[in-house]
Amino acid sequence: MSSKYLILALLACLSVSPLSAKEWQVKMLSYGDAGSMVFEPAFLQAEVGDSVTFVPSQSGHFVKSYVVPEGASGWASKMDQAYTITLDQQGLFLYYCPPHLMMGMVGLIQVGEAVNKATFEQKYPRLRAKVALSPERVDAVVAQIK
Repeated sequence: MSSKYLILALLACLSVSPLSAKEWQVKMLSYGDAGSMVFEPAFLQAEVGDSVTFVPSQSGHFVKSYVVPEGASGWASKMDQAYTITLDQQGLFLYYCPPHLMMGMVGLIQVGEAVNKATFEQKYPRLRAKVALSPERVDAVVAQIK
């Protein structure tokens, strides 16, 4: 009977282990399917434990967080260097490319439930106000929040 409990405990550990975590890749592009100065994909629905690597597929980009859930650390990569984050909190992670914010180079990751949606709704308008070109593209990304 003790081996039965050992097997159940092992299965429980495997179901929440990093082995089940997904590794996402977001390209930072000067020209992509959605136009110029984009992240592809611009929206991700991820899970706690997943990781995201931002890849500068073309020169002149870096990524900086703008909104992160409580308890999560913000981030800023270096110009033209890949950067990986591990998603260790549920919520919304809003990020942008500082040199191209005015062109609408904004992305969003939703991890599980949008537990920080109130904070997001307070801060998002300030970021959006800095977007001169393609604000509708940014709104379309935000509209994907569940």
